Amino acid sequence: MALTDAGVQKQIKHMMAFIEQEANEKVEEIHAKAEEEFNIEKGRLVQTQRVKIMEYFEKKEKQIEQHKKIQMSNLMNQARLKVLKARDDMITELLNEARQRLAEIATDPAKYSMLLEGLVLQGFYRLLEPKVTIRCRRQDVEVVQAAVDKSIPVYKEAVKSNIAVKIDQERFLPSEISGGVELYNDNGKIKVSNTLESRMDLIAQQMMPEIRGSLFGANPNRKFLD
Repeated sequence: MALTDAGVQKQIKHMMAFIEQEANEKVEEIHAKAEEEFNIEKGRLVQTQRVKIMEYFEKKEKQIEQHKKIQMSNLMNQARLKVLKARDDMITELLNEARQRLAEIATDPAKYSMLLEGLVLQGFYRLLEPKVTIRCRRQDVEVVQAAVDKSIPVYKEAVKSNIAVKIDQERFLPSEISGGVELYNDNGKIKVSNTLESRMDLIAQQMMPEIRGSLFGANPNRKFLD
């Protein structure tokens, strides 16, 4: 039985409706798939950026912490240097005051004569030479000669050897020093410095640990040195 025109139109409409429905469903499926893929990609990008941001701030935090440590170390070093400088200045002032007082020794003839005897005799023992030349301040020539005269017998008795001693009358020690003597062997190549300043410097060097301990304690800046 042949379809009428109305039947044909109805079938066509039915087929078009079916095709349109299929197309709509396909479009919805594509949209859904695209949205799913978009959300997945968005989540991946968000996570990637989150990791990058966390790494960035972690790096910044480490840099800040390192900077703080460097600053603290610099501050501690500056404080330590200031303390050490203050200590050195105090010791220097103390030694300068001691040097100024050295000049007072020569103003007491009895004490200075006895001191010179010890310095001369010590110089003899350190040189252990048969011929010795002594230099002193011009104003000390007589008192040094007296010390030499007293020291020679003591030295001879101790070492069982003769010694010839002369005082240099051409080259004197500076009058500005506090006193004492310098002793030389015969050719002048060996020297013993027994001026008051050199003896004080030697004693100060030997006693520096005790001086520091007396002034500042055993280790008063331990926190700056750790």
